Amino acid sequence: MILELDFNSDTSIYLQIKDKIVIAIASGELKVNESLPSVRVMAENIGVNLHTVNKSYNELKNEGYLNIDRRKGAIVADLPLKQENPAMDNNKVNLELLIAKSYLSGISKEEFLSLSEKLYDKCEVKRYE
Repeated sequence: MILELDFNSDTSIYLQIKDKIVIAIASGELKVNESLPSVRVMAENIGVNLHTVNKSYNELKNEGYLNIDRRKGAIVADLPLKQENPAMDNNKVNLELLIAKSYLSGISKEEFLSLSEKLYDKCEVKRYE
């Protein structure tokens, strides 16, 4: 798995890695119980420090997206995530902020919902192909 990162972005590299992996899981590019590359291999493939990848993997583990096994490495966790997952509260805050920014940018409710539906459907279609 090679991730394309924007090294000029204001978003931290570890967050970009984390977000790309979440999208890959949602889209079905990464399947349940599939192993991710080792921290070292991932770091070499994308040209970042291994501690950056390690931080991403650990956050994904803490949020329930990955299981870390000493022998097998990082593995995609069972889905769907449990509802009591603390990441769900964070997702609600992020969604609220995204909606507010979209509203303030002049995006209509209809446009926002239409785009949201298309992106959601894209995940469902890829996941079950």
